[in-house]
Amino acid sequence: MLAKRIIPCLDVKDGTTVKGVNFVNFRDAGDPVELGAEYSRQGADELVYLDITASHEGRKTFTELVKKVAANINIPFTVGGGINELSDVERLLNAGADKISVNSAALRRPELIDEIARNFGSQVCVTAIDANMDGDEWICYLNGGRIPSGRKLFEWAVEAEKRGAGEILFTSMNHDGVKKGYANEALSVLAGMLHIPIIASGGAGKKEDFRDVFVEGKADAALAASVFHFGEIKISELKQYLRNEKVNVR
Repeated sequence: MLAKRIIPCLDVKDGTTVKGVNFVNFRDAGDPVELGAEYSRQGADELVYLDITASHEGRKTFTELVKKVAANINIPFTVGGGINELSDVERLLNAGADKISVNSAALRRPELIDEIARNFGSQVCVTAIDANMDGDEWICYLNGGRIPSGRKLFEWAVEAEKRGAGEILFTSMNHDGVKKGYANEALSVLAGMLHIPIIASGGAGKKEDFRDVFVEGKADAALAASVFHFGEIKISELKQYLRNEKVNVR
């Protein structure tokens, strides 16, 4: 069985790392390059950087940030936010990113996934899905969780895989920043439908939540932000805890 991965996520706004609750109420969490380097030292397996307000100017700033991250960090990292076409992918890969994450643009134009996979390989393409439990259905949202797309989580994830996505990054908006555990039931359903790795996001509050997302949610990787940014959980201690719980981590 492949080792499970621990992935800190850094949401970047105006050059600073921020963290919100349920996609709103952001607070400052520090310098994204320094934080990333610290996580690398602590034993993180990968990093995800998301430009959460990817306006045109922000994208240029973000490219410079990606170059700095690549120069200072020796683990793989994924970048996302405002990636709408192949030239965006090329620009960020050239700046040093290992993978790119597409979300709203892929929902609006699913062929983007095919194009990225064909031109750069599936391993480069992470399809991120922000979904909210509306009634008894998981609905995918656009624009950083602001606009319901009408697409359902499970059917969209299956389509993304068929089009060539290398991984699915599923964030439960209901669980985001609340620290009450991941959406393990939905994750487990996804794991039964897909053949590509699933990164779980939204809900980490304590070490047990990571164990549960791997055991119950059957996720391949667990992404978290605030518990790492504000020093509530140290990655090295988390990995030791998971090993003691018989979870195979790197």
